[in-house]
Amino acid sequence: MRLIQLRDDGGDIRVGVIEGEVVRLLDGVDSTWALANAAIAAGRSLDDEAAARAGATTLAYAPLLREGRVLSPLHHPDPAHCLVTGTGLTHLGSAAARDAMHQKLQQQAEEGTLTDSMRMFQWGVEGGMPAPGTAGAQPEWFYKGDGQIVVPPGAPLRSPDFALDGGEEPELVGLYVIGPDGTPHRLGYALGNEFSDHVTERQNYLYLAHSKLRTCAVGPELRTGPLPADLRGTSRLRRDGAVVWEKPFLTGEANMCHSLENLEYHHFKYAAHRRPGDVHLHFFGTATLSFADGVRAQPGDVFEIEIAELGAPLANPLQVVPAGFAPGGVRAL
Repeated sequence: MRLIQLRDDGGDIRVGVIEGEVVRLLDGVDSTWALANAAIAAGRSLDDEAAARAGATTLAYAPLLREGRVLSPLHHPDPAHCLVTGTGLTHLGSAAARDAMHQKLQQQAEEGTLTDSMRMFQWGVEGGMPAPGTAGAQPEWFYKGDGQIVVPPGAPLRSPDFALDGGEEPELVGLYVIGPDGTPHRLGYALGNEFSDHVTERQNYLYLAHSKLRTCAVGPELRTGPLPADLRGTSRLRRDGAVVWEKPFLTGEANMCHSLENLEYHHFKYAAHRRPGDVHLHFFGTATLSFADGVRAQPGDVFEIEIAELGAPLANPLQVVPAGFAPGGVRAL
């Protein structure tokens, strides 16, 4: 099933099921979060809960996208209760690109010495696909922010004016709601643009945490159920309507060195990540960046990411905005 959140003709948030070229609105819920909590309470799947609430009203899908009425497919009514995180060095094609960003391969006395990034990638290759029900190697993990940093499909990805760069990261995103007993429930998956400052990260890999504190985009659609193991998409950059960079990318477990179960375990093993009612949006990593090909995005450029199995493409323009804070801005009380 493919679900979206949208604003209806009256401006209210609704949940809809994609049925070809139209969206069928659900009755009795005003968010995917509410739908998920109703499914958990009833002890049934998200698909079954959505099917039980299917209403009579349908809207054309394309105009909703065009008019900017489609929202991210999952949010919490209190943005502070939505945790946006990710894992890196998870894809089999990511090692060279990420290591090139961090710095040139370390020129040390012993030839063949691995950088920290390459060493962590190697741990994933060797132990990131454990048997089901067992823990494997830990991935790189990072925090992006809370629900305030998530922008809807079509909305600008805001890069603060202190940033040294703003570039796309096309990724698969897991969408979760924590049940009343602390159990994480995966609603499904969506496209994501994890959007980072790659110049800052390249200065030193210990700046990774700084480079990730940026806006991001998720959606437009939430796909429920299991994913194909081999997912193939396209990431492109448009400038003044013309494509200035385009490249295929691979994701899904067939193209990863970590299983999704292992990545989920190493995120939710922390008790603080199992607070009842919370929403989690977790990015699973990428192997393809325009920045790694020497491309620098400019304000007004549009990032576009698509995977056929995840529905409509995710497109967002780049916008540079004032940071709103200056040195000395902290006041003593």
